[in-house]
Amino acid sequence: MLTMTDNAADVVQKIVEQTVAEDQAGLRISQAADESLALTPAPGSEPGDQIVEENGARVFLDAGAAAVLDDKILDAKVEADGSVQFAVGVQA
Repeated sequence: MLTMTDNAADVVQKIVEQTVAEDQAGLRISQAADESLALTPAPGSEPGDQIVEENGARVFLDAGAAAVLDDKILDAKVEADGSVQFAVGVQA
């Protein structure tokens, strides 16, 4: 199952707080037809989503994303200009 670093959890939580006003909101990772991954704020999970929660941050994974990210760790950093860079690595 996907895990998150503390940095990723902080960034996810801030993005969600700034964009979605729902208590059960999170960041949804979905796999597109071309197998790329898309990250979008979501008010809640969708049926069949895998839910990852760390340090108050919530990420929803559709079935395709869950399969691709099963043994991965999500990291994030905020650049000086305020942009966010997410990175995916292999769990140790």
